[in-house]
Amino acid sequence: MASPRFARAALSWRSARGLRAAAVVGGVLAASAGARADPEILDRPIRFDAERIELSKDYLRQHYGLQVEDLRIVPKAVVIHWTGTARLEPVWRGFNRVRLRAARRYLVRGGHLNVSAHFLVDRDGTIYRLMPETWMARHCIGLNYDAIGIENVGGVPGAPLTREQLDANAALLAQLVRRHPIRYLLGHFEWRRFEGAPFFRERDPTYRNAKADPGPEFMRQLRRQVAHLGLRGRYAPTDDSAPVAR
Repeated sequence: MASPRFARAALSWRSARGLRAAAVVGGVLAASAGARADPEILDRPIRFDAERIELSKDYLRQHYGLQVEDLRIVPKAVVIHWTGTARLEPVWRGFNRVRLRAARRYLVRGGHLNVSAHFLVDRDGTIYRLMPETWMARHCIGLNYDAIGIENVGGVPGAPLTREQLDANAALLAQLVRRHPIRYLLGHFEWRRFEGAPFFRERDPTYRNAKADPGPEFMRQLRRQVAHLGLRGRYAPTDDSAPVAR
């Protein structure tokens, strides 16, 4: 059973569901790479009930060997994704499901917990928070217990990622780095750079996949915008002894 305190928090979060008529977290989204105001973030929670909590705990036991009372994490990295779709609504509905569809056979092999992310950025740069950034989401093999996931709508012919999304990701990253001890920034396609990191927790050496999102050009431009944050794009053993510089 889910711990009562965490279950209450999940149900409270779920009860806040709503599109755009949601809490504003910051100021106005900045459009330049220099000093940024906190971005505007709209809460649009996905379903996070007792069933999702238990499936998440099952995932942590199966893949990471972790026995946890709740799903709180301390983020060390941020993983950038694209959705591979042109519209936000189908993505939100997909993440809102608690269990994976049976058709996603390779992922179902890793457990029935549905994939999700902490943030979803629409093509006009609007940022939606789908769940608290300090709760675990299933979005990147090996790194789910230590990484925040940001999904960007697009990545298909006719719907490339946009400049507005680039600026929104940069502003959101700056805020997250101020709030958490984050050292690393990676595109989903770069996750295997972290297989040697102590926080890469996947125990099954056969559970791997190849990803293309969000593409090297988007990551190159994003890293240029947030260079002042000092985020690293791969793990090195010397990182363990170095303080987080801000």
